Formats: sequence, C-alpha cells, structure tokens
Amino acid sequence: MTMAPSSLASVPRAAARGFRSSAIAQAVARRPLFSMSARNAFLARPTAARRLFTTSSSMTRGIMPETSEPHGKDTTVPETPVPVNVAELTDAEYHELADQYMDVVVSKLEELAETREGFDVEYSAGVLTLNTPEHGTYVINKQPPNKQIWLSSPLSGPKRYDWAILGEGQAEKEGTGASNWIYMRDGSTLGDIFLKELDVDFSFAPSTYGQ
Repeated sequence: MTMAPSSLASVPRAAARGFRSSAIAQAVARRPLFSMSARNAFLARPTAARRLFTTSSSMTRGIMPETSEPHGKDTTVPETPVPVNVAELTDAEYHELADQYMDVVVSKLEELAETREGFDVEYSAGVLTLNTPEHGTYVINKQPPNKQIWLSSPLSGPKRYDWAILGEGQAEKEGTGASNWIYMRDGSTLGDIFLKELDVDFSFAPSTYGQ
C-alpha cells in the first residue's frame, strides 16, 4: 500500500498487528455476546460485501399461452434480518482491534491524499482528522472508556461505533459471524459513511482487514 513518507513506519506495524487482530476477532466471535438489537439490522453488512437480506423468488409460467393465470403463486420468502450483537471486549482486545482498524483507515486516506487535491490527513494519539475541500472536516477517534470508535461528520453528524458480530443469531453456528465496527442505531459501518459521503472505498470485508 502506498502512503505518504510520514506514515511509512506504520506499514510493518499494521502488518504485524494483522495476525493478532484476526485471531482476536475470531476469539471474540466465539465468546458469549452482549446482545443489542439494532433498527434495520439487515443493513449491517459493509456495502461492498453484504447481502441486505435473504430472499428467493420463483415464478412458474403456465404451460398453455391461453392460460388465464400464466404465472404461478409468488413464493418470495419474507425478508430475514441479520442479527447484530455487540461483543464484550477486554481493554487489550479493544485497543488491538481499534488500532488495527485505524491503521488501515489512515493508510488508505493518506494514499488518497496524494492524488486528491485538498485532502489533508493528520493522525495523532488515536485521533484522525481529515480535511476535505468538498465537505469540511471529519474526525475519527478511539473512545477507550466506551470501547468505541467515534466519528464526527460535517454531513451526517456524530456517530459511535461498537465492535459487533454480524449474523450470529440463535439459529446460526457459534463463531461463524463476521465482525465490524457498527453504528447500532442504523446498522451502518464507518466504511459505509466514507463510501457514501466521499466515494472512498476501504475495500476490506468485516473481520478480515487484519489478515
């Protein structure tokens, strides 16, 4: 990944954290969860990889052209919400997962700053500031007391993200859910916001950004 000279030192750090963060994410996913329901939880999967809900539709056409009802019954399966559960993290797990996520975000934004005029990225002490010519200033920061990542957007306002397990409901096998930083009020991810507001695609799937 290409980055500004000031951030070259973060490459091996991010790579080294990757293996540890991946293992932590898998361990957290297998742990009993603190359940929290989110409105429209089926929106929780990242834009690039998610299926919003599970449906199947089968329409059977009549054999004869003169059939009064050429189509059979609509067998569409009702929408199935994706369960979302906030994981209980230790302090060490939180910092490992949050630092790894922030490293990836900083690296991507610094890479874009080299090609997008007016993009200015600063990262210090867990606080990322992104100045954009179109919309203004975005601020992303760790919030250790709450074990969250906070975002301040000039367009959509403040949001708080929890590390959550997606798709691990009572009927699903334990440890199979994907993980990501989720805004529990609407099920969106930080990546969703940047893709929508700035056309920035982080291009990593949930719980795999550290691999």
